[in-house]
Formats: sequence, C-alpha cells, structure tokens
Amino acid sequence: MLQLASPSLPVGAFAYSEGLEAAVEQGWLRSEADVRGWLAASLEATLVPLDLAVYFRLHAAWQADCVERVGDWSRYLLTSRETAERRAQERHLGHALATLLDGMQEPGARDWRLGGAHAADVSFAALWALAATRWQIEPEAAASGLAWAWLENQVLAAVKLVPLGQTRGQILLFELAEGVPGAVARATRLADAELGGSLPGVALASTAHETLYSRLYRS
Repeated sequence: MLQLASPSLPVGAFAYSEGLEAAVEQGWLRSEADVRGWLAASLEATLVPLDLAVYFRLHAAWQADCVERVGDWSRYLLTSRETAERRAQERHLGHALATLLDGMQEPGARDWRLGGAHAADVSFAALWALAATRWQIEPEAAASGLAWAWLENQVLAAVKLVPLGQTRGQILLFELAEGVPGAVARATRLADAELGGSLPGVALASTAHETLYSRLYRS
C-alpha cells in the first residue's frame, strides 16, 4: 500500500493541479483557510460520492475477474469528469499506471496500456484497483491510499501556488487527512443510485486552466 500511495510512483500525478492553479490565478484561493475549504469540499462532494464510491465497485469487479464491469465503471468515472482537462488527466494517469504494472508483470494490465484493447476506457482508479487486488490490499485500505494520494498532490500544489510554507502545508495535510477514514466509510454505504458528485467552481477552474496563458501544471 505504501508503494502504491507513494509520491514517487512514476505516473506523473504531480503534473496536475485539477483546477487549483486557475483558482489561485483567479483570486479565489488566497490563504491557507481558502485552500482548506476548497479541498475539504472536494473531498466530501466529489471524492466520496464519485471517486471512492466507484473505486469500491472497481475493486469488487477485479476481485470477481469481471473485466466488462471494470470497463463499465471506468467509463462512468471518465464521463463524470466535467472538463476535457480532467478526462485527459484520468486517461494519462491510468495509462501510466497500466504501463508500470505491465512492466511489473501484473496480469491484466497490458490491455489497459495506450494502444491496448481497453485503453479507451482506462481510468486511474481502475488500475489502482487492479494493483490493489493483485497485491491483496483490502479495499478500504486501498481507497484510503487513493484519497491520500489525491490529497497530498493537491496540498503540494497549494504549497507552490498560493504559496504556503512547507510547514503550513504539512499541517494542512495532517488536518485534512483526518477526514479520510470517515470519507471512505461514507463511500462504502452509497448505493448505485446515489453515485455522482460535482462542484461547479472546481469545474470552472479546470475549464479556465485549459486556456491559462502561463501555467506550471499540465492541461
């Protein structure tokens, strides 16, 4: 689990701010308190009812060796991304993780690589779930790792962009991470009809980032 959630995992997640850069540029996020509110809202309104809830379904599909169901939920996650930037990010990270897992000779990963049979349906969460099932990581632990990886990447982006000091960034990460276990628990209780989450401000920030004149993060 530590290897999968490590920031050294070579998939390029550090290259994306998920609209955070544009939000700072627009003046929406000016302080640590602003960033805390932004990320806490994203965790509750998007990660719980979408990313984490879908993750549990992907994990179960891999455990059942049902690739068709994996593709269905991965497509659902892709189509739930509101902007071209977010969809491109999802595919890029998914392809990168598939390439890594294939290089580690994990069964099932090759078809999700760029050019593979399921490449069009790839998502980062789908390949994270593949790794977790192959490495016998419990679904709750794997979902917690997925949430942690997202949160850490967002806080590191805020440290650079707002900017926040390194110490304040670690304090912020520590505080927000306390909400991860509860978020994971809530995601396990959601029925299919309850899935889906979006924050218009985050979507607008991602859209604005696509045309930002000068940027540090990938679009």
